[in-house]
Amino acid sequence: MAGGRSRPGGRSARVQASVYQAINALLAEMPRDAISVPQIAARAGVTRTTIYRRWGDLRTLLSDVAVQRLYPNNTPADTGALQSDLATWAQEFQMEMLSLSSQMLMRDLLAGANEDGSGPARQCAAITRSQVTIILERAIERGESPPELHDVMDCVVAPIMYRLLLDDAPLYPTFARKRVALLLENAR
Repeated sequence: MAGGRSRPGGRSARVQASVYQAINALLAEMPRDAISVPQIAARAGVTRTTIYRRWGDLRTLLSDVAVQRLYPNNTPADTGALQSDLATWAQEFQMEMLSLSSQMLMRDLLAGANEDGSGPARQCAAITRSQVTIILERAIERGESPPELHDVMDCVVAPIMYRLLLDDAPLYPTFARKRVALLLENAR
């Protein structure tokens, strides 16, 4: 099973942690395209067979690592209002995704997709949805009327990702905030 999720503890967790640590160290030292399974295995102190049995191939392993690296370090800021909460989060999301390392991680995620579209990219989308859900639930608790989750994903997140990964149009600094303003204006 990709990512070693079949057994969450014990040796399985230690192997996963050492492999992730090895990849992160290698990424700090050399270009992503120069990394190989033998290098990862040597750095992690495991055999190549362990890596191939657990992840199948380098592409899948890098996709799994990308998911782990894209987990947010904190919950979205609570500014006291839906528009500012969502705009602040979207701006931070855009800035994070603009980094070259995040763009490489996103490409790794997409490269690791299964034929049916499942896989690490879907896990990344779930992480993003969970962050947005926190913001929308806070708004409801404050008595605000937030848009639907899928509307935020379609109107804010998707255009950012499209611009970053597929389009050559610039992603100007206020793009995310303008997308939030458009979403909320159209929701009224």
